[in-house]
Amino acid sequence: MNKANVPLVTVYITNHNYGRFLDQAIQSVLKQTLEDFELIIIDDGSSDNSREIIERYADREKVLVIFQQNKGLSVSNNIALRMARGRYLLRLDADDYLDENALLVLSGILERNPDIGMVFPDYFLVDEHGGILDHVCRHNFAEVTLLDQPAHGAGTLIRRQLLLEMGGYDEYFRCQDGYDLWIRFIQHYQVQNVNLPLFYYRRHAENLTRDEELILTTRAQILEKQVRKNGRQLSAVAIIPVRGHNIDSGSLPLRPLGGRALIDWTLEAALGAKRLSGVVVTSPDEELLKYVSQNYGERVLTVKRERKLASLNTQIEETIFHALKEYSANRPVPDAIAILFIESPFRTSRSIDNAMDVMEWFDTDIVVGVRPEIDVIYRHNGQGLETVRQVHTLRLEREELYREVGQMRLIKREFLEQQRQVEGGRVGHVVLDQRAAWRLRSEYDWELAECQANSQNNSQSERK
Repeated sequence: MNKANVPLVTVYITNHNYGRFLDQAIQSVLKQTLEDFELIIIDDGSSDNSREIIERYADREKVLVIFQQNKGLSVSNNIALRMARGRYLLRLDADDYLDENALLVLSGILERNPDIGMVFPDYFLVDEHGGILDHVCRHNFAEVTLLDQPAHGAGTLIRRQLLLEMGGYDEYFRCQDGYDLWIRFIQHYQVQNVNLPLFYYRRHAENLTRDEELILTTRAQILEKQVRKNGRQLSAVAIIPVRGHNIDSGSLPLRPLGGRALIDWTLEAALGAKRLSGVVVTSPDEELLKYVSQNYGERVLTVKRERKLASLNTQIEETIFHALKEYSANRPVPDAIAILFIESPFRTSRSIDNAMDVMEWFDTDIVVGVRPEIDVIYRHNGQGLETVRQVHTLRLEREELYREVGQMRLIKREFLEQQRQVEGGRVGHVVLDQRAAWRLRSEYDWELAECQANSQNNSQSERK
């Protein structure tokens, strides 16, 4: 590579055993219409034919090749950052590839807009053979005020100097580097998107990003680290409202599940949450309140709720105000309330803490647990069914639907007192895994939950 001329853009490709895709990724960079770039190829300890492919390009003027023992993605990112000379930096994974105009369009935006620190495009989701599955069209970020939908970690162009000033990539995390970068970046710099598909993101069996549990856990850890670094401010209390069987035949707080009463699952998750300063159970069911007092003592405040507050046609807000008043009589008034219902037993302490971190970092009034809705959804318009959500090759981010799950809603006390309702305002979200999203609505749900609970108990026993 010629070291005399400093390029406008540095593209780096990280590769580990993606030899079958690698040539297409490299060629997509070399064929860019913008010629003012350098390419760094980092092979991270591959054992397939990657080295043979990379060595074909080692003598190219614009190409720098690095072979190393396996160090992981974040370490490789920082190696590329230190080696890069370009004003702008873009990562490309070895199984993905660029549109030929990607660098021209993205760098042009940063060149014309010095206040923008990061720019990212729409993209095509493709299969293993390059067949287009979806065209993912992001929001127009000029209109976005809640920046909780991160840019893709690859295919995003960043001002290299800003990334250096941020300290580069966090090497503690071995994946979700894009989310980590986004969370830190939006605190200090402006971002922009371009609604052109300039990047091809390949979905295949070996994609790390298909491991949902790893993704969600890592993202929660990343956000927790940044919130902790900035200094946590918000305090919160969990309020668990339970009607009881005498009022609602479907309310079964003491029914056994996996060797424990149903309510124990939610209580243990709440007590294990690091961000909660207190837990309240409110119910007209005296047997339940006695059970909680005997088994949890002073760790959980029990509040006797009047039957009229627990009736099926009564809004939850009055119950929350009543429980909050009882809790705050001898304790500091919390900044937020986590409303937890017991019919989602596999919601975790991590999910509750993550909701608190989301509220704090993004300054929302409410945070809910959700799952992205991926099925076709219909509604009846009087003449028949019409689609609300279609499955087609153009996915508009503004039309994506989310289903509230996990029976967890975090709300700022000030918002609740002003609005007198648990809906509305600025709403953030945490994506829950399928297990945490499970809800008990039928006997069949209970049967499946019993299997899951026993499996979870066995896994915990094996770890011990």
